[in-house]
Amino acid sequence: MRHNDMTAEIAGEDIGQRIKAFRMGKGMSPEELAERIGVSRAAIYRYESGHPPKLDTLGKIADGLNVTLPNLLGVGVEYIGSAVSFFERMRQLEEQADQISMLFDPVSYLLTTDRFDEILPTILTESIPEDASDRATALRDVDALMKILKQRKKSFRERTPNTVSLVCAAELSQFLRTGFVGTFEPSRADLEFRREIARNEIKNIVRLLRDQPIGTQVGVIVDSMPGATFQLFKQGTETRVVVSPFRLGTFANIRLGVATVSAAPEAIELYSEMTNRLWRRSLKGEEGADYIEREILGCSL
Repeated sequence: MRHNDMTAEIAGEDIGQRIKAFRMGKGMSPEELAERIGVSRAAIYRYESGHPPKLDTLGKIADGLNVTLPNLLGVGVEYIGSAVSFFERMRQLEEQADQISMLFDPVSYLLTTDRFDEILPTILTESIPEDASDRATALRDVDALMKILKQRKKSFRERTPNTVSLVCAAELSQFLRTGFVGTFEPSRADLEFRREIARNEIKNIVRLLRDQPIGTQVGVIVDSMPGATFQLFKQGTETRVVVSPFRLGTFANIRLGVATVSAAPEAIELYSEMTNRLWRRSLKGEEGADYIEREILGCSL
């Protein structure tokens, strides 16, 4: 197979989306990337919109973004060390997915209320240590992240893909006790207000359990949970599993860790089986709602 044919075949999936995600993670504009690798700005826009570049140009793009060519091509596992790149890839995958299964703590961002969005920039900023060497970059990332996250939620609400969301009772309990905070006992924070924000989100989960909106299923886990958050995206016959250290809830993390995106059959099988096992053991509907109101919200009255 010729290089151009191979590139076109790979590009038929989402190489342009990966270029965009990695570029955004570096805080680079299309113009900056174009200048760095010696192509026109229009060429970058073409590549990101799905027109496949030649393999030698892909190599230059990979070098310009400081990622490996296999990672840019999506060969094997994608490794993502930037929260901006990660959540942009999430947005891209969600916009294509027919079915989504997810486990995030304390709750998936996609199922949060608009009130959650109002305070989230404060939480993300609060999570960045004052003496962090990358503080300036992380603060810049907050604005970029909020734009991506709001696009994610808007698209999710418009498309309403079939969704299974697993929530951990222990995480919800901690969320309520500590409140919605970015760090331990943040200075100048109204902790009662932060706990009320957490309570509002937990009540929203109760509402989802009772109302069971079309396409959305929620299960409450009351036993052991995996240590990492993950999502399964299914589009037609294709499935990807995403594992992430980044989090948007209490004690948010948008600075440290490496997320992965994989279409490996072994990974898909293992995570699908784990999801099914957790779902079977979860409390659903009225049973789940009653448990949260009794054991979590009731205990804080």
